[in-house]
Amino acid sequence: MSHTPEHRPASRKVQLMATCLCDAFYDDVARATVEVLEHLGCEIEFPEGQTCCGQPAFNSGDWPAARKVIRHAMKTFAGTSPVIIPSGSCAAMLFHSAALAFEKEADLPEALSLGGRTWELLDFIVHGLGIRTWPGKLNATIVLHRSCHTRGTRSIEAALTLLRSIEGITIVEFDETEQCCGFGGTFSVTFPHISAAMGKLKLSHLKANGPQIVASVDSSCLMHLGGLAEKAGQPIRTQHVAQILRDSLKSA
Repeated sequence: MSHTPEHRPASRKVQLMATCLCDAFYDDVARATVEVLEHLGCEIEFPEGQTCCGQPAFNSGDWPAARKVIRHAMKTFAGTSPVIIPSGSCAAMLFHSAALAFEKEADLPEALSLGGRTWELLDFIVHGLGIRTWPGKLNATIVLHRSCHTRGTRSIEAALTLLRSIEGITIVEFDETEQCCGFGGTFSVTFPHISAAMGKLKLSHLKANGPQIVASVDSSCLMHLGGLAEKAGQPIRTQHVAQILRDSLKSA
């Protein structure tokens, strides 16, 4: 989904969906997201009843279970404020896959309404708020992994726009930029050997030019890639783009 100019929010009051991975493993990504949004003057609401976007059940083919989870999200994130998610994967679930899950359901309009105001974080900053430069300085060579769920969106364009604007950052290009990292959520559980092989191939491309940081807008991809690298005895430094933006603010 690509938000058009008429989708640009009238105010900076937003709701934050922190995602299951932030809750379980990457709480600092959620903190960084809050700090970045507050720097931009956003008023952040964090609905405490939030759980999951429904993607694990949806991708596993259990659409009735997925609809139950999505209905909870629709109730929890009611209203008209933009829903900001620091995950291209979870955002795509709500603004794309939820419509498929509810295609023949009476509450399709409600699913479409939630999807229409759901934004991946970087997409929201650049295309929702119109921010195209970022303050501060960070001396780092970064390679940006393009997660599969950001295809067809402007999230990667947005991430690169902001990262390239930060003094001291060098973006390293690599081969096979659209290649999957192999995680795929439940795919990595169902087909672990294929998943690992894909991840190792992806790592070889990402590390080819010696970046200091492997970055992404999806913590799930970073968890997979970082885990494979650590298991191989060649750990890499991974960061969500929100963390990089937050860290650069410290020198502003």
